[in-house]
Amino acid sequence: MSVTVVGSLNEDVLVTVGRLPGRGETVIGTSAVVAPGGKGANQAAAAGLLGPGVHMVGRVGADPAGDRQLAALADSRVNVTLVERTPGVPTGSATIAVEEGSGENLIVVVPGANAELRPEDADTHSVRRAAVVLLQLEIPLATVEAAARAATGTVVLTPAPPQPLPAGLLARVDVLVPNEHELAQLAGVLPAERSTADLAELARSVASCSVVVTLGARGALVVPETGPVLVQAPPRVTPVDTTGAGDCFCGALAQALARGADLLEAVRYAVCAAALSTTGPGARGALPDDGAVRALLPQVPAAEPVR
Repeated sequence: MSVTVVGSLNEDVLVTVGRLPGRGETVIGTSAVVAPGGKGANQAAAAGLLGPGVHMVGRVGADPAGDRQLAALADSRVNVTLVERTPGVPTGSATIAVEEGSGENLIVVVPGANAELRPEDADTHSVRRAAVVLLQLEIPLATVEAAARAATGTVVLTPAPPQPLPAGLLARVDVLVPNEHELAQLAGVLPAERSTADLAELARSVASCSVVVTLGARGALVVPETGPVLVQAPPRVTPVDTTGAGDCFCGALAQALARGADLLEAVRYAVCAAALSTTGPGARGALPDDGAVRALLPQVPAAEPVR
């Protein structure tokens, strides 16, 4: 049982605002906090807190920010021996504006050392032997493809930030996990309010593998390769900050799949973990452990079919 994450590590600057700015608009923030982040590292941290056997493959700069990212992952029980230092290139960074009250956010990412992660970095025993390999798109696409080729276990891909996905990569993905906006971009349609039935049609037009569409406060849409499409609602919580909730979902999904859960069981576990992650500040401020998730699982509603 193991999960290997191949992806990004960033240092986040979290700025709290009364409301998110519009294009060309300046708003005054009420606080600023520096915290560990990056989609890959966030997913690894979530998986590490939920269970053993989590490994991270990535790159940081030879700088203090890199030191902080490695220490934070180690504190989350993630093996970081395959995270390489990259001299002359800074650790990746992200600036995140978080709206008070709603917890909604805007994010700008500067890749830094993440852009230096090479295909050969992903061709490692940790990827080849993992029960689940968890991937995102904040690293070069060629490296994502190399990791998918090397994997012998279940491949889970978060297509974020969204970009066209080569057919060869999609053919190696077992579970694709976009949000609604990412799914629309992958399908080449304009963003719009869509029913779960319409989202399921889009999902099947994009990929032949299983697709899990994250729906924010509504939970997740499960579109399996075969069988009925289901909506899994989350438990009720009071959100403080939704930053990183999708990453927590993916880390929890990967950990559950690595334990042998079927897709619906894994999604049920993941929506519970993601809901708990929104109850504190930042991408990792409220990441739950396995005990906390299992304590809340009885409050997760049964999945409902999409008609």
